[in-house]
Amino acid sequence: MYSRLIKPPINKSFFLFGPRGTGKTTWVKTTFPKAVYLDLLEAELFNDLLANPQRLENFIPNRFNDWIIIDEVQRIPELLNEAHRLIEKNHYKFILTGSSARKLKRKGLNLLAGRALTYFMHPLTSRELGTDFDLQRSLIYGYLPSVYSESNPKKYLESYIKTYLQEEIQQEGLTRNMGAFSRFLETASFSQTSVLNVSAIAREAAIERKVVENYFSILEDLLIGYRLPVFSKRAKRRLISHCKFYFFDVGVYRTIRPRGPLDMPEMIEGAAYETLFFQELMAINEYLDLGYKLFYYHTIDGREVDFVAYGKRGIYAFEVKRTGKATLPMLAGLKTFLKDYPSAKCYFVYGGKRQMREGKINIIPIQDILQMLPKIL
Repeated sequence: MYSRLIKPPINKSFFLFGPRGTGKTTWVKTTFPKAVYLDLLEAELFNDLLANPQRLENFIPNRFNDWIIIDEVQRIPELLNEAHRLIEKNHYKFILTGSSARKLKRKGLNLLAGRALTYFMHPLTSRELGTDFDLQRSLIYGYLPSVYSESNPKKYLESYIKTYLQEEIQQEGLTRNMGAFSRFLETASFSQTSVLNVSAIAREAAIERKVVENYFSILEDLLIGYRLPVFSKRAKRRLISHCKFYFFDVGVYRTIRPRGPLDMPEMIEGAAYETLFFQELMAINEYLDLGYKLFYYHTIDGREVDFVAYGKRGIYAFEVKRTGKATLPMLAGLKTFLKDYPSAKCYFVYGGKRQMREGKINIIPIQDILQMLPKIL
C-alpha cells in the first residue's frame, strides 16, 4: 500500500467519500488496524442490519474505545441514525465510508448533524507514488491504485467502467435506461476539459436535455465527474458563463473516450495532461486542507486560463499545455489574467524540460510542478 497524504481527525467521527477503487477500504483497514470493521458488501451482514439497524450495537464489544468502521454506509442509510445515537450514548468514534452521499441525502439524513467531519479520497498523486511515479504511464492509465498492481491495467480500467455501470448506477437505481446512460458517458468524454454544452451533448446522444442534466448530477454525486465554474470575482471583462467538465481520473477518461481514425492524438493527449494536473490539484487541496475553491478563466474573446485556485492564501492561475516548447502566444491567457488580478501567482505548465520565467509567469515542466504543488500552494 502507498502511504497516503490524507490526515484523519484524532478523536472525531468522520465520513470518507470517494469513487470506488480509490483505496478507501485499504486505507481505513491499514490506518486503523484495531477497529471493528463492518463491510456492508457482505450479504449476511447487510441483510441483518437492513432488517434491523439497531443491531449495530450488537457488533461492538462492551466498553470498546477504538474506531468502528462501516464500509459502504450508503447501502443502509438508516444506520446513520443508529450511529448518531451511539455517538451520543457511548461516545463511539465511527468511520463511515461510501462512494456517494447521494442516497444518504435523498433519505433526508443530515450526515450526523455536525458530529462527524467529511473527508474525500482521491486517486493517488505523484507524491504518494514516490519512485513508482511514471508520467507517461500516468497519462495513459491514470492514478487508481489497482492500476499499479494489476498486470493488465487496460483490462482493469475496462472492467472498472463496466462494474461502475452495473453495480453503482444500476443497482442503486440511479437510472432505468442503462443504454442511454452509456451513450451519455461516451458523448460526455468528448467534452473532457472543454466548456460544457449540455444541449449539444443531448443532441449527440439522442437524449432529452433534462435527462442529460440529471446524468451530470449523478456523475458529480458519485464523485466521478466534476463541473468547474468560471472565475468571475470582480471581473473587468465579459466572461463565458458555462462550466468546464472533467472525469475524475485520466485513465477512466481515456477508457470511456472512444478513439476513431479521425481523432488527432494531440487532442486526447492534451486533455490527458490537463486532467492529470486537475487530479493532483484537487487532491492536494483536499488532503492538506488548503481551502481553495477551483475555477477556470475564459473571456468572451477567447483568453483562457485552465485553472484558478482562489482562497485566503491568494490567487493561483495555471495554464496546462502538452507542448514541449513555451511560446508567447501560449502565455496570452495568463497575461490577461495578470492584468485583471495583478497579485495572482501564475504558472505555465508544459511538457518541456526546463524551468523558466516570462515576466511574472513561471514556466515549469509538468513532471516538476506535480511534485512542487504542496509547496507552491
